[in-house]
Amino acid sequence: MRLPLAVMAATMAGAAALSAFPVGAQQGGSTQSLLQELRDARQQEAQRDQQRIEDFLEQVNERQAMLAEARQARDAARARRDELQTAFDGNEDRLAELETELEQRTGEFGEVFGVIRQVAGDARSTIRASLTSSQYPERLDRLDTLASSNRLPSIEQIDWLWTTLLEEMVASGEIASYQAEVVNPDGAAEQAEVTRVGPFNASIGDSFLQFSPETQELSVLPRQPTGRFQSLAANVAEAEPGTALVEGVVDPSRGAILSLLIQKPNLLERIQQGKLVGYVVLFIGVVGLLIAAERFVTLGRIERRMRAQRKDIEHPNTENPLGRVLTAYYENQKVDTETLQLKLDEAILADVPPIERGLSTMKILAAVAPLLGLLGTVVGMIATFQAITLFGTGDPKLMAGGISQALVTTVLGLVVAVPLILLHSVLSGRSRKIIQTLEHQSSGIVASHAEKAHGHV
Repeated sequence: MRLPLAVMAATMAGAAALSAFPVGAQQGGSTQSLLQELRDARQQEAQRDQQRIEDFLEQVNERQAMLAEARQARDAARARRDELQTAFDGNEDRLAELETELEQRTGEFGEVFGVIRQVAGDARSTIRASLTSSQYPERLDRLDTLASSNRLPSIEQIDWLWTTLLEEMVASGEIASYQAEVVNPDGAAEQAEVTRVGPFNASIGDSFLQFSPETQELSVLPRQPTGRFQSLAANVAEAEPGTALVEGVVDPSRGAILSLLIQKPNLLERIQQGKLVGYVVLFIGVVGLLIAAERFVTLGRIERRMRAQRKDIEHPNTENPLGRVLTAYYENQKVDTETLQLKLDEAILADVPPIERGLSTMKILAAVAPLLGLLGTVVGMIATFQAITLFGTGDPKLMAGGISQALVTTVLGLVVAVPLILLHSVLSGRSRKIIQTLEHQSSGIVASHAEKAHGHV
């Protein structure tokens, strides 16, 4: 039992006072009072200690009651656990018995269900790669579930599987139009009316589409085939339902041939494959064609004026070669025959260069064009051999550039040379015909003049 510090201090102070000062009548009253206070404090402290002991004992009783309740709950839980474990073991045994019974009752149907799962897996692969999935995309999830399930398929699933296979067969032989999401070459997706020709190819209007089995997306080909194929696709898209016969495009390879077709270079790309030599050959061809066009116009004009001059010989026109020959004759009617012959030859020779102008240039260009084509062939083959030296022959695409240049320049050289040769031959014939006409008229004039000089007329 502990005393309050104040009481102890007062006791010690009182003891010190008793030892330090003599005991008197007045001081003896104060000491008694202090002693009484000390006794009262000790009694109160004893009462509080007793109360704390009683509280502690009461708490001990409560904890013992709670401990007893917890032990009872634990025992009940253990009993429940044992009961559930017994039920679980019983259910396991019952499940094993049921599975054995199911296997016995299933018999050969187990193999049938295995075949159904195998067919579902095969159908999933086929339909995933089929263009018809863009029209019926909901089939894939059910096929995945049926092919990967470890449980026996239900009658409803078996019925749905064979119905789906029949629908795929029907869709493979029909032309259908439906709304689907299509990705444009710029990456934007939009809803559009798609025309599908079986599982072979699809289009929007005159634009062909490609189907990606991995993403199950339809996208517009970044490059379309030539206009003929696009017009055929438009025929199918614009055909009215029930039309008996429509001319269209069917890709039996399901897109492979169409993908190769769009890789075929067009005319401009072919020309670009010829590179610098090809451009030079084309420039020569353009120059030759311009010369030929100018010659056709000039010779035609000369021929028309000479025909008109032959109808009016008495009035020569100096704007055509025949008129100038006649003018030379009329101006030299008094001279002798030899001098007249020389004058007429001079007039004809003066008109020959304008008539044959540019023909020799055309002939040279026609001869140079195939030589330039041969030069392009050599340059292209050199590039090919350099590619083989650096990268080997493993990748044919590395050699394709040089081979393309060689072949394209050769073709361009021949394409330019052959028309120029033909045009040169035609124009040379027309110019020779004009000159022969002048010589024939000149000979007639000289003969007539000689007859007059000898008095035969």
